[in-house]
Amino acid sequence: MHDETDDRPGEVAIPLPDAFDAGLYFIGRVRTPWATRGECPKNGLKTDAVCTLAVDAPFAEALQNVEGASHLIVLYWMDEAARDLALQRPRHAEGSRGTFSLRSPARPNPIALSVVELLARDGASLRVRGLDCRDGTPLLDIKPYFASTDSRPGATVDRAGTSPR
Repeated sequence: MHDETDDRPGEVAIPLPDAFDAGLYFIGRVRTPWATRGECPKNGLKTDAVCTLAVDAPFAEALQNVEGASHLIVLYWMDEAARDLALQRPRHAEGSRGTFSLRSPARPNPIALSVVELLARDGASLRVRGLDCRDGTPLLDIKPYFASTDSRPGATVDRAGTSPR
């Protein structure tokens, strides 16, 4: 849950289900220079910091051939994020927005995604550039980034949230 003292006007929290539908395995931890959420960059494009994906031993073999990718998709668990906000009030916007229209970590399943540059592999550790999370963040998955299928050059987002599709 979130700390209601942090609520901004227009934010709405909802009750969450009592049980989870699925389980996840944390495959390791993300090592970054930032100890707190407040120190983290707004997004991975705003930093040149070199970070490490420290993969746990049982999953290390799954890194075989990862060096063939210049970039990776990294999924990680924003474990300090609020999970019960249906409406949020972004600092950069007027009024409330639906959680699913935002890239905020506050969401029912606080899974974050970053496309990172793979710099090197050292055993079960990957040195990467392009992350925006605090040190120790749980690592969920690593996938190769394929520009041919993962990029959508014509994609748009109405940041004001006013244009119906």
